[in-house]
Amino acid sequence: MTVRMRHTRSHTANRRSHHALKEPRFSLCPDCKAPTKRHTMCASCGRYRGRVVVDVAAKLEKKQEKAKAKAKARGEEATKEPEQTEDKVLDATKLSKK
Repeated sequence: MTVRMRHTRSHTANRRSHHALKEPRFSLCPDCKAPTKRHTMCASCGRYRGRVVVDVAAKLEKKQEKAKAKAKARGEEATKEPEQTEDKVLDATKLSKK
C-alpha cells in the first residue's frame, strides 16, 4: 500500500472554485409581463412559448371550491377566500438591483 499524495491549499481551492451557487435568470413573460424563470411556464398566466399549458383560472376556481367544501364539512362558513399562490411572483424591481 502506498502513501497518498498530499493536497495543497491551492489545489483544493481550484477544485472548489466551481462549487459556488449561481442566481437564477429571469425573463419577462411576453403575455402578462411578469418575471418568470427561463424555460419554464409562467406561474401567473400559465403560458409557455405562446401557448396555454395550464389553465390558471380553472385551477384557482377548483381550489376555491375545495376550500368551501372543506369548510362546510367542518361546519364553518367559507367567508374568507384561500390565498392565491399563483399570484406570488417576484417583483421586477427586486430583480433589477444589480
